[in-house]
Amino acid sequence: MSGPSSLFDDVVDQRIEIRRREMNVALTWCAVLLLGFVLVTLDVINKGMLYRFDQFVADLSRPKLSGFTNFLVLRIDDLGLRWITALILLVAVGLISRRFKSFRPLNLAFLSLVFLNIFVGASKIFFGRCKAKEDFDICMFSDGMAYPSGHISNALVTWGLFAYIIFRYTHRAPFEGLKLYWLVAVITIAVGAVSLLRNTHWFTDLLGGMFLGGAILVLVVAIDRFIPSTRQPS
Repeated sequence: MSGPSSLFDDVVDQRIEIRRREMNVALTWCAVLLLGFVLVTLDVINKGMLYRFDQFVADLSRPKLSGFTNFLVLRIDDLGLRWITALILLVAVGLISRRFKSFRPLNLAFLSLVFLNIFVGASKIFFGRCKAKEDFDICMFSDGMAYPSGHISNALVTWGLFAYIIFRYTHRAPFEGLKLYWLVAVITIAVGAVSLLRNTHWFTDLLGGMFLGGAILVLVVAIDRFIPSTRQPS
């Protein structure tokens, strides 16, 4: 078969009801994850069970890192740095946008970065939590920037969106919807583990960051599902 439509002969079902159902699922998950963030936040403010677990984790003895081990730990930590993750995401989606002659991948990437700066950045400023290694008597609202963890939010949102866009735009041979979600889980867990090892974040900083970052990610997915695209393979 030839002609303009041949490029999309293997398009996955894009019926409006399918996209709307996917959007509703994403919005439901967004609400659930936001609720999780609120519950973690309330626990920390009211010094509940998670707050006490924070104290336990922060007081654990940690090995002194040096040489290659320290280098490796810092490089894993870099996987949650905003400028590194944003650069990788923008380069990847830029190539995909060029391949499919569509600005949608770039728009989704920019939207996710804007949401990260607005929601995570505003939360950090508002709650003002000190770092775990500082552990002031009054840690919340002390002009710190620890809660929620920007590192783990960055890792989850940027690597998650990277995997989502790759999946949506590879629904044709030889990839047929390449699924990289396992990689997102590995990176996110690794970034969180390194933060705990270096004692740069409380456990609840990471938990709250995952909830808020996850909510941002599925919100971007919901927006993508809401607006149809003739150039998006699925």
